[in-house]
Amino acid sequence: MSTVEKAKIQDVPQIHQLINHFADKDVMLPRSLSEIYENIRDYFVHRRGKHMLACAALHIIWSDLAEIKSVAVSEEYQRQGIGTSLVEACLEEAAALGIATVFCLTYQPAFFHKFGLSQIDKMELPRKVWTECFHCPKFPDCGEVALIRHF
Repeated sequence: MSTVEKAKIQDVPQIHQLINHFADKDVMLPRSLSEIYENIRDYFVHRRGKHMLACAALHIIWSDLAEIKSVAVSEEYQRQGIGTSLVEACLEEAAALGIATVFCLTYQPAFFHKFGLSQIDKMELPRKVWTECFHCPKFPDCGEVALIRHF
């Protein structure tokens, strides 16, 4: 049986390994263990039985803004709706919290279009660009596409 649920502290090593597997392929940004531990409440995981197959995070930026990030599905389980279920969980949580706007930065914009996110210029996200992105070694030319959805 497959389930989407909030991540637990014991999931952190697997989340770290999964995200950085794709970061090593340069298709997403890496996350440190400390960053994942500090933000574990942001993460959802998808389990099949006892196995964690995928993760995604909803990170609150401000009272009206949140980011969907670190969406990663184990390669052997891709194209089975798992990533979709995780992004839907993030969007549902954002709506439940009353957050007006959700965005993501991604190398896979087509995947996020089906959730009603539309492309914008990254510079339209100043709170994001001047906090986390500013410290990224790929800044300002990371190649990620910015997408946004207003509820």
